[in-house]
Amino acid sequence: MSPAVLSLVALLTAIVLSCTSRINVGVLAMAFAWLIGTYAAGWKADQVMAGFPASLFLTLTGVTLLFALAEANGTLERVANKIIRLSGGHPRVVPLVFFVAAGVLSSVGPGAVSAVALLIPLAMAIGLRGGVPRLLTALMVANGANAGNLSPVSAVGVIANSRMAQASIGGHEGKVWFANFAAHAIVAIVAYALFSRRVATDTPSHDETAAPTSLSAVHRFTAAVTVAWIVGVVGFDLSVGLAAFAAAAILIIVGAADESAALKKLPWGVIVMVSGVTVLIGVLEKTGGMDLFTALLARLAGPATIDGTIAFVTGLISSWSSTSGVVLPAFLPTVPGLVARIGGGDPLAVALSINVGSSMVDVSPLSTLGALCVASVTDAVAARTLFRQLMVWGLSMTVVGALLCQMFAGVLARF
Repeated sequence: MSPAVLSLVALLTAIVLSCTSRINVGVLAMAFAWLIGTYAAGWKADQVMAGFPASLFLTLTGVTLLFALAEANGTLERVANKIIRLSGGHPRVVPLVFFVAAGVLSSVGPGAVSAVALLIPLAMAIGLRGGVPRLLTALMVANGANAGNLSPVSAVGVIANSRMAQASIGGHEGKVWFANFAAHAIVAIVAYALFSRRVATDTPSHDETAAPTSLSAVHRFTAAVTVAWIVGVVGFDLSVGLAAFAAAAILIIVGAADESAALKKLPWGVIVMVSGVTVLIGVLEKTGGMDLFTALLARLAGPATIDGTIAFVTGLISSWSSTSGVVLPAFLPTVPGLVARIGGGDPLAVALSINVGSSMVDVSPLSTLGALCVASVTDAVAARTLFRQLMVWGLSMTVVGALLCQMFAGVLARF
């Protein structure tokens, strides 16, 4: 078996295992890359390690460290609580506040997983007292968090934009964010229209407002440093990762947060997963396996249907797999070859479809966001009900995402 075929089999094996097991496929992918590169392709170990995404690794580590510090000292929790209180005690406004709060938190850096983890326990408590259906609360928080998940300064946005740049379709950070935001906003509006009629009309108890919202000097300083980092990245083109390390260093030096606690909160599993899969993809490209991969994808669609098809395929895989750790690193580099092989299509539209299609299904309880929502429900019967509801909703998003991408991805890419 040729190195090209071996590398493709290795990638497909990693994708399958990411869908069916709890194995961190980054570790497996790294081992596959070494074995295939060294013993099948005859390379030196240094040639395999050259595929390690050092820049991406530093960026992810820096960004997640900064927000881990803000989470460890309580800044993120208090900011989240303040945003939640904007509902003013009006039950039907509460779900909309959930969406906005999750979107804002996710957009400024922590990403969807951190935003949902911070908000969903409080949101479920407030929603329950206000008569908001648990399903609506879960959908508004999860879709809000996912809506901001591809901002230029979020960890997942960094992954998507860097992989697109690697595929020579970079420089579209605004469109990447907007396409993802618009798709999730549409879905959230539909969910609100469907389920908000069940929201109680009486004003809920305010016992839940005992959650801390006051900002101490440490919290205000942390927020100021974070805002300065965002301004530097967006307004002055500073390096996202290195500037995040600088901001984190300032917080640590002045004693605003405990770096030991923050380091324990870093998503090392995701970082290892992304890095390992990227190294394997580097081997795939150098051995010719990427050409085989794009040939397989090209058989599924033509130029007129590629946007919807790729959104459906990546959404289906992402229902069980990691969007940021597996789907985006594996599929975005294939875009130019895929478009060339099928004889048409807009590379940017295809990339946007991969981003949107793979993220729309993340409310599934088999994904981290959906699982966090289910875990926030203490009643066993209600938790099982929510699990089934989110499973149906999440799987239906494979079709919804495909339709949205088929209709609008090409239009947005040309805009």
